[in-house]
Order: sequence, then structure tokens, then C-alpha cells
Amino acid sequence: MKKIEIFLKNVLLRVLLLLKSGRSRHNGPVSFNENSKLLFIRLNRIGDALVTTPLIQEVKRQLKCRIFVLADRKNSFVFTNNPNVDEVIVFRKGFKGFLEVLSLIKLDNFDAIIDLHDDVSTTVTYLLAMAKAKNKFGLKKGNEIVYTKTVEKPDPSKFHVIDRLMSLVSLFGISYCKEEINVGYFPKPVAIDKAGEVLKRRFPGKKFLLGINISAGSQARFWGVERYRELIGFLESYDIYVLLLCSVNEAPQALEITRGKEDNIFYSPSFDEFASMISKLDMLFTPDTMAVHLASAFMVPVFGIYVHFNTKDMIWTPYRSDFECVITENNTLSEVTFNQVIQKFKPFLEKYIS
Repeated sequence: MKKIEIFLKNVLLRVLLLLKSGRSRHNGPVSFNENSKLLFIRLNRIGDALVTTPLIQEVKRQLKCRIFVLADRKNSFVFTNNPNVDEVIVFRKGFKGFLEVLSLIKLDNFDAIIDLHDDVSTTVTYLLAMAKAKNKFGLKKGNEIVYTKTVEKPDPSKFHVIDRLMSLVSLFGISYCKEEINVGYFPKPVAIDKAGEVLKRRFPGKKFLLGINISAGSQARFWGVERYRELIGFLESYDIYVLLLCSVNEAPQALEITRGKEDNIFYSPSFDEFASMISKLDMLFTPDTMAVHLASAFMVPVFGIYVHFNTKDMIWTPYRSDFECVITENNTLSEVTFNQVIQKFKPFLEKYIS
């Protein structure tokens, strides 16, 4: 049934694109100011939202316009405390939610709608095709007929995802300094205070704090209980603190790794608290790219273990943090050995604690 639904959506999309093929595109310059209202769209995952924040920040900083973000319930909180975002709109899946967004776009009369998806999103393509807006911006990626202006998409095998998105700045008539941009995430003060209190209670005195994040969104990227135990055992020879980070659902696995030592584990249903804890680390070890982008936001050095299966795209490295990694081209981390990791991780760690 799902395959039939996808097939019908694709057929309808092709028809819609054909109907749009005769529409005019704007070739002249477009200017925005503090009175302009811009709608940025980024649905799907948390990491997908985090990598859009440098572009949003630069547009806000230079143009001073009002910025709205259309996100979904899985990533909208990335933008809610961002000082560069004036309003967050949560997209509700389904036909009713789709119509609600179209109505809102018409009511708010945006000066431009910007598609922040690196690949074609069927939902967003429908929205752009049917929404009334003078300017519609996006990367050139196969559905460019729905935009009024596009920019060539930089080669994903050679350019970081943030650099690909930053190429959109040219459509706003602005430029930027690569060395001055970074991921932006802004935890609430109460979450930062809680992270500090937890660390003060569990780890008295000042020592290097290494966070080991075991959560990666799928079992394929879980490195395994025994390997994480080996890693913790290896770290006992160093005079440092080690904190295991995980999602609430993976707390039982974390307890198994630490053999029941709860004080060596941190988890919270609050993403703000998770991010705040990462901001307190001196280094992060992780298999998850979402955590990588958070570490970049706080300039925390990162050691990553990556599944890079069936793709030529550049891996999602931290944009601003010092970084080292082990990469497997298999579809899971199951064949990445402890020795493979330690060979690279040991010198990376000792660079900071020796």
C-alpha cells in the first residue's frame, strides 16, 4: 500500500511540475530589508535542522529581516530559542496540515520562501508549487521549475553540507566569511544550569571531561556493549572523567555498559539538557552526526565513528570543531574493531590531555 501511495504522489508531482513549466522566473536582482518576511523550510531530522542555522544566522545578521521557519515536530525545537528566528511554524503531516500551511503562507504574504533541503522533498515541492509568493529560492536539484531563483548545488562529494546550503546566500545579494560561520544552538539557561549541577554533584574537582555518546538513531550504528566496555576500560589509565550519554530509550544499554553505575550515565527527555551537557564536555566520542553538529556549535573536539554506506557524499563532520574519525563503508558498525578505533582515538585524546 505504501509503494502505491509513493507512486501516486510521484505521478501527481510530475503533472504539477509540467503545469508549472510555463511559469516565468525572476532574473533580476532581489533586495530585502528589515521589513521583509522570509520563510525558511526544513523538515525531517534534528541534524538536518542544525546544519541550516549558519545560513539563517547570516541572512538575519546582514539583512535584519523577519525570519520564519517551517519545521516539523521532530526538529522544530532546534529553532525555538534561536535569536535569529522570529517565529517557528510546526508542519502537521497529512492533507489537513498541508492546507493549513498554504493558508498561512497566503495570509502572511512572505517576500520569499526558501527551501533548505539538500535533496528533493516531495512535500516541499508540492508546497512551493502551490504557494503564492513572489520569490522562491532553492538549490538546483531536479525540481527547479518550482523556484523563481536557484543556485547550482555544490558537489556533495567535495563540499560540506553547510557549505552547500551557504551557497544560497548569493540569491540574497550578500556574501559571507567562511571562517566566521558555525552551527547555532541556544539552550535555555535552566538547561545549562542543570547540566552544570549534575556534573558538580557527580564529578568533584576539575578534570578533563570526555563524553561518550552511544545513541545514533538506529541499531546499525550502535557499536556494541562489549566494545564500549573496552573503551571505558582503556580510559581508566587516564586521569579524566568519563560520562556516557544516551537517549532515554537506550538507558538500559548504557547501564549494561557501565555495569549498573548510574552516576556515569546522563540521559534526559529534554533535548535542551542533552545539548547543554555536550556544551560542558572537553571532548565528545560519538557515532551520531546530530551530536557532531551540537559539538561544533560549542567548539567541542569530536572523535566520530561513521557508517558511510552506499554513498559518495562527504561525511557530516563538525564544521568548527577539531575532528578525527574512523569510517566503515559497511552498513553497520559491527565490523569496526576496538583496535581500529583506538589506533586513531588514542593520539587524538592525548593531544588534549598530555
